[in-house]
Amino acid sequence: MSEKEVVYYLHSLLPARPDKIVEMEHFATEHDVPIMDLVGMECLLQQLKLVKPKRILEIGTAIGYSASRMALALPEAVIVTIERDETRYEQALANVQELNLTDRIEVWHGDALELSQKLEFESLFDVLFIDAAKGQYKRFFEMYGSYVKKGGVIFSDNVLFRGLVAADHIENKRLRQLTNKIKTYNSWLMSRSDYDTTIIPVGDGLAVSVKKEE
Repeated sequence: MSEKEVVYYLHSLLPARPDKIVEMEHFATEHDVPIMDLVGMECLLQQLKLVKPKRILEIGTAIGYSASRMALALPEAVIVTIERDETRYEQALANVQELNLTDRIEVWHGDALELSQKLEFESLFDVLFIDAAKGQYKRFFEMYGSYVKKGGVIFSDNVLFRGLVAADHIENKRLRQLTNKIKTYNSWLMSRSDYDTTIIPVGDGLAVSVKKEE
């Protein structure tokens, strides 16, 4: 059985999603908006149900898909999510409003590399989800990891980057440079003594880093 057949089988087992969520998935496909892979999304949601976070910080809102999925799966969670693209920010606001989640999802517009100080007066987060510019993952982790509670979890999506991290050679220079950055990030994550990290090979690869208590 091929990998595609396995993915198709897993998709056939997924529970039905609200019409608005399916609409967002179709929009993302039609307009080339990067949202989380369905199987990866379900894996993340299951992990979150185990963690039971009350406060989640997301770097990279896009159209609000993952934030909405998290809010619907975790009715007690509040989510702060950051998006730098103005068009996607506006789309996210509209989608969150249509799903009646404005009381639990706060969408910030701006570059996450410039907004970290805005969180200084916020309560710490139980979970940080990094799903933005892949070349900046290390900076996002360093800037926002301090806002995560001890015992909290940092999730990083796309860390296998379409399998390219395992490729011996990549012809395209831009892809090769980005892949090398992700490989460096993965090695850096795994070597940190203040986090326990594992990489789950679902979707496009999901790194799970638990912040140590001590």
